[in-house]
Amino acid sequence: MSVNVKELSKRFGGRREVLGVDRVSFECPEHRITSLLGPSGSGKSTLLRLVAGLEIPDGGAVFINGDEVTQVPVRERNVGFVFQNYALFSHMSVFENIAFGLKVRGAPASDIRARVSELLSLVQLQGYERRLPDQLSGGQRQRIALARALAIRPRVLLLDEPFGALDTQVRVELREWLHQLHEQTQVTTLLVTHDQEEALELSDHIVLLKDGQVEQAGTPSELYERPASAFVAAFLGGAKIMTGRVVGGQARFADDALTASVDLAEGSIVEAFIRPHDVRLAKAKGAMAAKVARVERLVRVGSFVKLAVVLPDGDRLSVQMQNDEFEEHALAPGDNVLVDLRRAQVTPRINYTI
Repeated sequence: MSVNVKELSKRFGGRREVLGVDRVSFECPEHRITSLLGPSGSGKSTLLRLVAGLEIPDGGAVFINGDEVTQVPVRERNVGFVFQNYALFSHMSVFENIAFGLKVRGAPASDIRARVSELLSLVQLQGYERRLPDQLSGGQRQRIALARALAIRPRVLLLDEPFGALDTQVRVELREWLHQLHEQTQVTTLLVTHDQEEALELSDHIVLLKDGQVEQAGTPSELYERPASAFVAAFLGGAKIMTGRVVGGQARFADDALTASVDLAEGSIVEAFIRPHDVRLAKAKGAMAAKVARVERLVRVGSFVKLAVVLPDGDRLSVQMQNDEFEEHALAPGDNVLVDLRRAQVTPRINYTI
């Protein structure tokens, strides 16, 4: 079941009206996971609620499998919704929580028992039927919330920051588990997240939002490798955008201290999307001080080292090095370094807006 959103708009408030989303259009491919990604206030959750029917749009339309559902009540849309805070009924057992939607729809008791048993096996929580939500861990509660959403065999599964309330390790484990679950169910899924790593890892399709509008939509690799704006480049992978000029087949940046070979017109203005892990550093040996950068500080973060490098023009660059590479170069704060941009993406300059 595909989801299509066309020119969707929503405003909130009375005299001090606030824009939620503004003429947003996108498509969620059938049987795939689509992420609504963006910073806080970009309109992600508003869009999800509009698709679910929990909010009524001021303009535009929502289609599920080709049928317009813009004015269709929530219950009749046959969508499953999972909230960040789980929204489980605290006085009900795990069995009763999962069975709730089926009971409301008048399903026979034998069908309910079979479906709950099937879902408990699917979410790997067999034997937990009689437990109450407060007897479960956060990760277990989230899996029960997903089972409850899947119980009605929804046309679409909607997930609103489903791992946001969990600690880092549990989030990582549940991302892998959700991927496996989706492989089994193949239900079309729309996921809201502000976590770019989560979106890149889980999604077949990403809709990146900014200020209530779509900044870019496409596959994870399209957005990461061919960002349509500086905002996309910075949000996905923390790219720094630098402007330079092509001289003698080299794109030159930061008062000519940084260069990259390019096949672009001589004299053209270019921009480099420089991600921390795309930069290579080496100690400067006998180079002119004016043409080298300086390591300002560094910090070890698990398997890699993060360095802050000051460029000759005073600008700063974030660099990420694997531990073995860092040890090989034996860098320290205050060291002069040469900066290699060969892995950075250099393109003709476009009038991007951030």
